[in-house]
Amino acid sequence: MKVLISGASIAGPAVAFWLAGQGHQVTVVEQAATVRAGGQAVDFKGATHRTVLERMNCWDDVLRIRTAPTDQHVVDADGRLRAVIPAEFIGGDLEVLRGDLGRLLYERTRDRVEYVFGDPIETLTERADGVDVRFRGGTASRFDLVVGADGIHSAVRRLAFGPEADHVRHLGYYYAVAGRADGVVAQSSSPGRAIGYWFNEPGRLAAIGGPKAPDLYVFASDGIRYDRGDVEQGKEIVGRAYAGGGWRIPEMLDRLAEQDEFYLDGISRVRMDGYTRGRVVLVGDSAYGNTLGGFGTGLAIVGAYVLAGELAAAGGDHQRAFARYDTLMRRYAKVARSGSAGPFMAPRSPARLRLRNLMFTNRLAYRTMMRMTNAFATDIDLPEYPVPAR
Repeated sequence: MKVLISGASIAGPAVAFWLAGQGHQVTVVEQAATVRAGGQAVDFKGATHRTVLERMNCWDDVLRIRTAPTDQHVVDADGRLRAVIPAEFIGGDLEVLRGDLGRLLYERTRDRVEYVFGDPIETLTERADGVDVRFRGGTASRFDLVVGADGIHSAVRRLAFGPEADHVRHLGYYYAVAGRADGVVAQSSSPGRAIGYWFNEPGRLAAIGGPKAPDLYVFASDGIRYDRGDVEQGKEIVGRAYAGGGWRIPEMLDRLAEQDEFYLDGISRVRMDGYTRGRVVLVGDSAYGNTLGGFGTGLAIVGAYVLAGELAAAGGDHQRAFARYDTLMRRYAKVARSGSAGPFMAPRSPARLRLRNLMFTNRLAYRTMMRMTNAFATDIDLPEYPVPAR
């Protein structure tokens, strides 16, 4: 089949890996001009994620680009330690920078897949025997299937399923990722581990991450009208949100002005009744995104594997394959349909902040949370499909 995938971050190249290996003609289009660098850390957790990476023959490669496990030290305005959030809670079993993982998947697929950068999808028109696609640059082509792997603000979802407002709910918080904070993080006394710092004031978090990790801002706010592509406007929004902040916030804001890598977005959750419509299917954050929720990358990798595997098992019958994909991933992705990282990372009151910190000073509470996250990460009967990637 001739398959078009929109999005070249993580979910898109993962789908491309499997489909190209099964002999399909795959094109990946990406709005950006090149593979995206930088970004925050993403993680994998549990046997399910590892099994998929091993079936992709990627596990050892991912190990080579992993970041140092980083314990987050929650401090007050004077730098005094109030709690420690262990690396295993924030970073799972294995943590990598999003840009590093995206480049790895791109390099593993570029010889078998056509990548087109800077020319995103403009229109989709479904026919009985395919989908007619017109691109922003003016060219057009017909594909048997279209895969939307283009993130929480998915253009494919908007074109095939309706307006973003019908499927994406803002959860009352924003986050910003800025630059790389090299040289500002202390090394832990434990071999191979590092220390990052979290500082909270009601409704806002300022975080200096691990080695090579960016600064992170999370703050409570209702809807803000702004242009996501306007970096300077985004920096001004962060500056206003953190004006007068204590601890090292003035230092972070001074650094912010000079940082080239910057991204600001709302913390949002995607709600879909189904991930497929006709010959169009959604994978990753476009289908089951929950910003900073901790499971997005694992869901993307597993979703790509299940989608491609079901297409192989169904002998190319996309209707049967899509129905099975919907069933399996609706259950597995249930963790993404509830909760929000915002209230956890930036509690709105001193009392809620104390309660959050207590969860990490009480060993029973911490063990309970870890058991829950382990269960979410592995809650799928992962099929072993008949046609492996070549």
